[in-house]
Amino acid sequence: MISASRPVAAKVSRSRSTELGLMFVAWIIVTGFYILMSLATKGQLPARLDAFLAVLIAVSLLMHVAIRRYAPRASQVLLPVATLLNGIGYVEIARWNPARAGYQAFWFVVSAVIVVLTLKYVKSIRDLDRYRYLTLSGALFLMLAPLIPHFGRNINGARLWVAIGPLSFQPIEIAKILLVFFFASYFAANRELLSTPTERFAGRLFVSPKVLVPILVAWGIALMILGGENDIGFAMLLFVLFFALLWVTTGLKSYVGLGLVLFVGGALAADKLFHQVQARVSYWLDPWSAVNYYHSSQLANGWFALASGGVAGTGLGLGQAGRNVSETTSDMIFAALGEELGFIGVILILSLFAVFVGEGFRIAQSSHSDFVRLTATGLTATLGLQSFFIMAGILRIVPFTGITLPFMAYGGSSLFANYLIVALLLRISHENSEEKRGGEVVAVAFD
Repeated sequence: MISASRPVAAKVSRSRSTELGLMFVAWIIVTGFYILMSLATKGQLPARLDAFLAVLIAVSLLMHVAIRRYAPRASQVLLPVATLLNGIGYVEIARWNPARAGYQAFWFVVSAVIVVLTLKYVKSIRDLDRYRYLTLSGALFLMLAPLIPHFGRNINGARLWVAIGPLSFQPIEIAKILLVFFFASYFAANRELLSTPTERFAGRLFVSPKVLVPILVAWGIALMILGGENDIGFAMLLFVLFFALLWVTTGLKSYVGLGLVLFVGGALAADKLFHQVQARVSYWLDPWSAVNYYHSSQLANGWFALASGGVAGTGLGLGQAGRNVSETTSDMIFAALGEELGFIGVILILSLFAVFVGEGFRIAQSSHSDFVRLTATGLTATLGLQSFFIMAGILRIVPFTGITLPFMAYGGSSLFANYLIVALLLRISHENSEEKRGGEVVAVAFD
C-alpha cells in the first residue's frame, strides 16, 4: 500500500536561497574590505568600484545559476566559502600588486567557466572510475612536464612551471586531482585485499607484501619529485594524502605506523641527498642565524608582520608587510592578512577553511559507493592539507614549503584547480542527495 505521505516525501526542495544569501554576505564583506583598503591607501573610494562589483557579482551568479540548473541539490555552503576566501585574497593582492590582481580576476573568470563546464558535462563521478590508469598516466605526465627541456621553468629553486609562449602554469596542480581519482579507484577496488591480513610472520598475520607494493611506489615517487623538482611541498602533500586515503579505506592503524616509518626514513634520506631539504629544515630550526637570515628573512619578517597585527590588526591598507616581506601576494599572503586583520582575521580565515573541509567530509560520509566516498575525501583532504602546510609553515609549526594558500594566494593554475575541486564536490553532493531522495521515495512506496 502506498502511503498518503508519498507526495510529501518525494517533494524535495530545489531552492538555492541559502547559497544565494550566503553569497550576498560574501559580496558585502569583500566589497567592504575593498573600500576600506582603498580609503586607507589612497584616501578615496576605489576608482573602478563599479567594475569590481560587476565582475564579483556576475561571475559568482554565473556559478550559482549553473549549480541551480545542473546540481540543484548540491551543498549550499562550498561556493560562498570559496568566494569569500577568494575575495579576501584578491583585496590583499590588489593592495600590493594591482597588475597581479588583474591576472587574478581573469583567472577567477576562467575558474568560473570550469565550474560550469564540469557541472554540465560530468554527469556522474562514478563514471570516472573507469579511467583509473588513464588518470594515473595523465598525472605522471603532468608531474614530469616541468622537467622537459625548453618548457620547464625553474623559479626560486623549484622547477614546477611549464611555459608555452606567454602562458605559464603549474601542471602539478591538476596532477594532484588526477592522483586523487587514481588512489580512490585503486583503494576502492582493492579494499578487501588491503584490509585482510593473509600472511603469517612471527606468529602474527599481516597484509600480503604484494598489496603493499603500490605504497612503496608512492613513497618512491614522492622522493623522485622532491629530488627532480625541489618541491618539498607537493612531496609532503602526496605522501600524506596517500596514507590518509589508505587509512580511511581500511581503518587499520598499522598503515599509520608504516606511514610514519616511511616518512621518517624518507625525511632522513632527503636530508642527506637534497640541499633544499637541508636548507628548509635549517631555516625552520634557526631562522635568525647569520648563515640563514639572507634566505629566511622572508619568514622572519612575516612573523614580525603577524606580531604587529595584534588582536584586531593594523587595518586593511595600513600594514607594512609588503615593504619587508617578499612574495606578499603569493607564498606569504597569510602573514600579510594576519598583520592587517589581526588575530581575529586569522581566526576568520581558519574558520572558513574549517567549514569548507568539514562540509567536504560531510559530503564524503554521505556517499553511497567506496569510489565516490574516497574521491570526496581525497579532494577535501588535498585542499585541507595544502592549507595546513602553508599556514603552519608561516607559523613555524612545520618547515616552510612555499605552496599556495587555496583561493587566497596569487596563482592562476592554483585557483583553477581549487574551483575544479569545488565543482567536483558539488557534483558528488548533488548525486548523494539524489540517491537519498530516491531511497526515501522507494521506502515510502513500500510503506
